[in-house]
Amino acid sequence: MIGQPTDETWMYRALELAYYAFEEGEIPVGAIVVAEGKIIGKGYNQTEKLHDVTAHAEMLAITAAAQHLNAKYLNRCTLYVTLEPCVMCAGALFWSQIGRLVYGASDDKRGYVGKDTNLLHPKTQVVSGVLAAESESLMKAFFQRLRN
Repeated sequence: MIGQPTDETWMYRALELAYYAFEEGEIPVGAIVVAEGKIIGKGYNQTEKLHDVTAHAEMLAITAAAQHLNAKYLNRCTLYVTLEPCVMCAGALFWSQIGRLVYGASDDKRGYVGKDTNLLHPKTQVVSGVLAAESESLMKAFFQRLRN
């Protein structure tokens, strides 16, 4: 019998999407939304490709999941994202009432955690640091490539 996927298993799927972003010259962030053991939404940063500052991985994954469910609330879903969400994405997660957020690397400059208020829905469970080293490594490689 095969066991249930772990947070690390799902985060590897999000990391695959982050690699797509990296290859396309986008900041390498990937996100998936999981419900009942299935991916129902996914996204990776596409702000350059779509010429849209709101085309963050989380926003695209949330939209896809809501369309899949034909509902705006994602309270029985988990978002896996390789980087701590920014304030904009945290706001979208609040409004979607996401049930659970799992993220990899922290974002000390633009992440929602460093703000004075909790921007997530009060019922949202948060797990941080899942595959953080892998996510950070990809981000460092991206910015190193930009500098060269």
